[in-house]
Amino acid sequence: MDTQNNNGVAKYPAGIAPFKITGDWYLQAKALQQRYPQLTDADLRFQTGKVEELLCRIVTRLDQTREEVIECIKIIQSGIPIRH
Repeated sequence: MDTQNNNGVAKYPAGIAPFKITGDWYLQAKALQQRYPQLTDADLRFQTGKVEELLCRIVTRLDQTREEVIECIKIIQSGIPIRH
């Protein structure tokens, strides 16, 4: 999935809002792995400027929508415990 234009700026299809990783991704990734053990380290590898690729890997592995994955990440970022 090509998510950057020639200037390195993220581009999004119409109707898709950009999402930004905030805080310590390492801790967030570990929380996601606790909640979803099927996620691998490779699924959760984050590179600056490649949030959409990260989201696509998680969406694919969990068979959830982009919005569901983002909501889960936002809950983790807020520090609210995730219910199992």
